[in-house]
Amino acid sequence: MTQTQTSARVATDGWQVAAVSDGSEILRTEGLRRRFLSGVEEIVPLDGIDFSARRGEMIAIVGPSGTGKSTLLHLLAALDTPTSGEVYFAGNSLHSMGEAELAEYRNRAVGFVWQRHHLLPDFTAAENVAMPLLVRGKARGQALHAAEGWLGEVGLARRSGQQAGELSGGEQQRVAIARALVNEPVVLLADEPTGDLDERSAEAVFELLERLHQSHHLTSILATHNLSLAKRADRVLALQHGKLAPGAETLAGVAKASARTAGAGASAPGGRG
Repeated sequence: MTQTQTSARVATDGWQVAAVSDGSEILRTEGLRRRFLSGVEEIVPLDGIDFSARRGEMIAIVGPSGTGKSTLLHLLAALDTPTSGEVYFAGNSLHSMGEAELAEYRNRAVGFVWQRHHLLPDFTAAENVAMPLLVRGKARGQALHAAEGWLGEVGLARRSGQQAGELSGGEQQRVAIARALVNEPVVLLADEPTGDLDERSAEAVFELLERLHQSHHLTSILATHNLSLAKRADRVLALQHGKLAPGAETLAGVAKASARTAGAGASAPGGRG
């Protein structure tokens, strides 16, 4: 943590979630590198990423499919381990945390929204949202009450008792957003949250993310192919050739690269997004 940052501690059920004041650094990476082996070929989607996010920012990470956007979010969420380099949360290295601390970090400090919502189709919307609370050991009644409150925030109060598999795609993604936020995290990470939705549903979901970002004072980092939505973030970063390039001026180049990728045909081998 730098000298210009103001420390704060946010207590939630006895666990201290490290946080910093609005406008100060909350996430940082140094020399972040991730490589994969595919047969004899080495794939390096992230090759020395130096990146920081300030409390309250909404950041869009853009780039063609396979450039490593998902890999970066997984490392920020401690869902994957870097080959080298460091991820810091409020000045604390994730590498230095034990497994119990990392589990708490994933469950409490970070909310993650996947492109494919990963809901349990035979469980109700409320039961799906309550899952992270039940994992924490909350009583079922308390967890469901909190889940119903969050479903109200995402406009699905009347659908709380509906099985998730019976909801529309847009409704399912709203449930997934409520599930990501039910533990009131500091950071929201969203991996192509509108990628599987039609244009109208995508717009509605993005507007919801914007509203929740502001009303809950989140730091939000979104990986997206949707350049028109990305432009509405506070900051746009383009991931290409293992590096992050700052600035909205990169959007034109990303658009051309995405068009080339799309034109290569659906049968081409996929990379890590």
